[in-house]
Amino acid sequence: MKSLVPTTLSTEERALQREVRAFLDDRLPPGGHPLGLGMSGEVDPEFSRDLAAQGWVGMALPREYGGGGRTAVERQIVVEELLARGAPVGYHWVADRQSGPSIARNGTEEQRRRLLPGIARGELSFAIGMSEPDSGSDLASVRARAVRHRDGWLINGTKIWTSGAATATHVLGLFRTSEDRRGGLTQFIVESDVAGLTISPIPFIDGTLHFCELSFEDVYVPDTARLGDVGAGWSQNTGELALERGGVDRWMSLMPVLEAWARSPEVRASPVAHVDLGRIVSRLWAFRGMSLSIARLVDAGESPVAEAALVKEMATRFEQESVEIVRRHFGRTPDLDSDDPWESLLARAILVSPSWTIRGGTTEILRSVIAKGLVSR
Repeated sequence: MKSLVPTTLSTEERALQREVRAFLDDRLPPGGHPLGLGMSGEVDPEFSRDLAAQGWVGMALPREYGGGGRTAVERQIVVEELLARGAPVGYHWVADRQSGPSIARNGTEEQRRRLLPGIARGELSFAIGMSEPDSGSDLASVRARAVRHRDGWLINGTKIWTSGAATATHVLGLFRTSEDRRGGLTQFIVESDVAGLTISPIPFIDGTLHFCELSFEDVYVPDTARLGDVGAGWSQNTGELALERGGVDRWMSLMPVLEAWARSPEVRASPVAHVDLGRIVSRLWAFRGMSLSIARLVDAGESPVAEAALVKEMATRFEQESVEIVRRHFGRTPDLDSDDPWESLLARAILVSPSWTIRGGTTEILRSVIAKGLVSR
């Protein structure tokens, strides 16, 4: 496990932060958009394209493929401001955070030129096909299979809890290509409208249809849809998880609710609420420093998998604890259908927050990753 060296933003990075805030003040004025819970923000392709026009989608992608050629830290600055506003990031989120960088790192030249410019323009949307009905955080138990067929592959099986698949243009899926537990997994880029793929939204407890079940029935993809070498899917997926687990999205889901609560008269009048708010803010500041340090490691060419797992394990539990604190101070059961957008968002957070310690890897799996990272030091 690498050391998380304390770091701060440079003068140039703070200038980017001010630029993003000014843009969002104009583009997303208060009350001008439906509030989202972090990375589960609304799907708004127009907003994603507008953001891309500023150069803030695909920021870390190489310039020769339409990206910004910028750093992980610069991308984190933009993401932090978006999540603080509850912005509608749902359309471009997965492609920007992990699919694009993975294609840039592991894809062929043809794949990079075909897909990365569309990601950087906010036009392509990706979903990640990993979890299965009997295979959640233990990715090595994946059973959906890709078998060689003519000049390509036939894919059969089921993926579940695939976020955003109903509105995605592509699915980056992990499939079994041999019986080797880890060495028998391969990634494929599957277009969402391909014959034989059925995408079924799953109604969630808060009424949203963000999660989906994907059924692959003799889905044929050419070999050019394969991402990386046959059998390299495990290591590629593991590399992606550093991007997925260690970012600010793991502790900023509740930010619009926390900001509204902190400004409320009830908090100002309550010494107990002041103490609870102070505890939340201090932990937020600590997590921000950890995420920033992880981004610095990524920019240095490292793959801080264990460090990212550490942030995810602590930060998602913190988010759940924060939901309970705000709920307790609210004094009554918030109404999901309230005209007050932050009350409605709090009600939604109460319903969905139990899932936050599952998505991206359960707490138990993450602790195994952390322990292995500590042993290998």
